[in-house]
Amino acid sequence: MEIVDVDGLRRHRAEGRDLRKVTLTRLDLTDPADDQLLRTALDGAVLLGCTLRPETQRRAQAAGALLFPIVPGLPYEVYRSHLYTCAELFAGFDPSRPESYADTPDARIYRHTKDQGRLPDPLHALAERLHDHGITEALNEALVGAPIAVMGGHALARGTAGYRNAVELGVLLGKAGFTVLTGGGPGAMEAVPLGVRLGDMSTVDDVLARLAVVPGFGADPTEIGRWLAAGLSVDLPSGGKARTIGIPTWFYGHEPPNPFCELHAKYFANSVREDGLLTVATGGVVYTPGSAGTVQEVMQDYTQNHYGSVGPPAPMVFLGSQFWLEEVPAVELVRKLARGREAERWITVTDDAAEAVAFLESYAAQQQ
Repeated sequence: MEIVDVDGLRRHRAEGRDLRKVTLTRLDLTDPADDQLLRTALDGAVLLGCTLRPETQRRAQAAGALLFPIVPGLPYEVYRSHLYTCAELFAGFDPSRPESYADTPDARIYRHTKDQGRLPDPLHALAERLHDHGITEALNEALVGAPIAVMGGHALARGTAGYRNAVELGVLLGKAGFTVLTGGGPGAMEAVPLGVRLGDMSTVDDVLARLAVVPGFGADPTEIGRWLAAGLSVDLPSGGKARTIGIPTWFYGHEPPNPFCELHAKYFANSVREDGLLTVATGGVVYTPGSAGTVQEVMQDYTQNHYGSVGPPAPMVFLGSQFWLEEVPAVELVRKLARGREAERWITVTDDAAEAVAFLESYAAQQQ
């Protein structure tokens, strides 16, 4: 059991329960009344980044609790218990000053990871792994039902026909009631959640015209800031359960998270992020045209379906027949591997977004 706020701890103790094998995350328990909440059995308790009185810290350790301290000097929360919002990642950003993106938490964390290099020291490596574990737990708590993932490249520019098609796909997925996951970055990864949140195509022309002024992100923070400011100028409905979740990574921190996903599960480890995204997409995956990264995800996804490592085979929908059958013929390989297996019936290629969504709906109906 994990407790992430002091009110939750108070309720837990008011019910007469002790703290054996309970995890407490980022709680400030220095107030005398809150300090008293720890006056109970603590065998096997884990305290992650909690602030305690010195005498209480000694007593908790003596009672069998395991204390993980706050790691100083980091631009992120090590013991994270919730996903990121755009407001949090882009805090301090001023659309009238695009260069201010460099001062946002998202940009500062990316610079920090670059400073650590490809092989960070044990302290920073452990801090990143603990952060990513918390993100995975928070993501699992946020997901309801069988989410759909949409994969595609970051290079798809705003204002193009492909971008508009991805928005339309998002509209259809949203109308069908799916929770939609993407890689959380630019291109197709932002167009799809934009469509989900727009809800219909009635305002698409106006929105896309506004976005097309800044068709893509650039290499420096000011260019990213211009791209971000254009996205933030779009007024989108929010509230209720999040239906669009991005899963980006600081490993590719030069690709900013998009402003259209309602939540972001942002990771340090790209391998954990990629495998995790495919694992939680239990309702199926839609592949729009992309480059090597998208093809890698195709094979990772099919491997899970081939061996049934995360449950029954889920749909693999390849949107764009010329691309997937001729330019990058990944469908042929996947179909050969799936021949005679349950996964074979859930592989399809189409140019029609409505047909793709109907295929996903047929799978969802069978699982009920």
